[in-house]
Amino acid sequence: MDLRSTIADRMTGAREELAELVAFRSVADPRQYPTEECSRAAHWVLDKFAALGFADARLEETPDGSFAVVGTRPCADPNAPTVLLYSHYDVQPPLDDSAWRTPPFELTEVAGRWFGRGSADCKGNILAQLLAIRGLDGDVPVNLKLVVEGSEEQGTGGLEAFVASNPDTFRADAILVCDTGNAAVGRPAVTASLRGMVNVVVTVEAMATELHSGMFGGAAPDALAALVAMLASLRDSQGNTTVTGLDNTQSWSGEPYSPEQFRADAAVLDGVALLGDGTVSDMIWARPAITVLGIDCASVTGSTAAITPRAAARLNLRVPPGMSPTEAHDALVEHLAAAAPWGVHVTTKTEAIGSPFQATTDGPAYGAMAAAMQEAYGTPMSLLGQGGSIPLCTVFADTYPQAEVILLGVEEPLALIHAPNESVDPSEIQALALTIALFLQRFATLRG
Repeated sequence: MDLRSTIADRMTGAREELAELVAFRSVADPRQYPTEECSRAAHWVLDKFAALGFADARLEETPDGSFAVVGTRPCADPNAPTVLLYSHYDVQPPLDDSAWRTPPFELTEVAGRWFGRGSADCKGNILAQLLAIRGLDGDVPVNLKLVVEGSEEQGTGGLEAFVASNPDTFRADAILVCDTGNAAVGRPAVTASLRGMVNVVVTVEAMATELHSGMFGGAAPDALAALVAMLASLRDSQGNTTVTGLDNTQSWSGEPYSPEQFRADAAVLDGVALLGDGTVSDMIWARPAITVLGIDCASVTGSTAAITPRAAARLNLRVPPGMSPTEAHDALVEHLAAAAPWGVHVTTKTEAIGSPFQATTDGPAYGAMAAAMQEAYGTPMSLLGQGGSIPLCTVFADTYPQAEVILLGVEEPLALIHAPNESVDPSEIQALALTIALFLQRFATLRG
């Protein structure tokens, strides 16, 4: 039986396994879910890869207190190249359970797609890796290394620090970061650039306590109104991010993203404009972008006629390649302080800073991947940008400058990762598994 048929025949079992993995509520935040959920997911991953020849598969604690599944699978040829497979088993929280059309931690098929938190990001990628190795039926022609981390979604940098202090553990000729995806179902792509990110919480204080809006309103400083004014200064009337000191004019030169396709992928409502004065590709891949992730203030239900003395907002700034995330962080903090009205007190707490990433795409691993995708999908591979952040990629590139870092995965736009109703198209799992298996065969030949 050929490789394509072998992988196709194992998709039924893959669905059952993905259902098991999705059932673990592996949100790496003990304030929301028990830590045992992540532990159970980690042991599930360890057992599956150990059964495929990763005899030394083990759990390694990272500096942030989470655990990564780490292992090696040597091949018979001592001169064969080494490929590192990366993914993560932790997931985003489901957010509003009532917004889900299916139970978030129960894999459910609807109209041919498999729904469930983590079905695409990133548990579907773990299944594709397992399928790829199984499809080769033990004849893996390269040395494999494995890392499946447990805190990627929290942005705590645990694995980044672990790589830096244990460089030999993950040294490889090619690193497959399976945590992105295609432009659309059936349209193969690798991600060649990532924006970095800055997460901060800004707090505004104006008074010692709430005050009656009838007795004091008009003269008493309103902390929430001050915060709203500060947040409004972060974008102009067209929606461009306008943090003082940050260049918001860069352009994207790779694969375009049509406005019509983006509107459909993002489910933008009729009559609502897209943001910015650049192309869609410019805005999401090449320029900084600020997002208000959350606000602490009185809720509408239960609110009283009182002036807010204190308010806070959690902000996420995406930083394009070529821009220093540290400088972007400092610019954001300075901008917020300068934009604060009425002398209100402003404090800013930094949660995370991650570097952007730009891949070098002219090496033998990229050539092998292009050929593998062409064969697996029947159409040429394209190069995409990614608005999201994976700071680990920069750590890999800096630690292993000789390695080619390739980002790919099952997370196309309809997957709705990080949102309610996340799903995966099973054909993407199958095609990615075939792609990885073909890549391993071709890369062994190119580097043998």
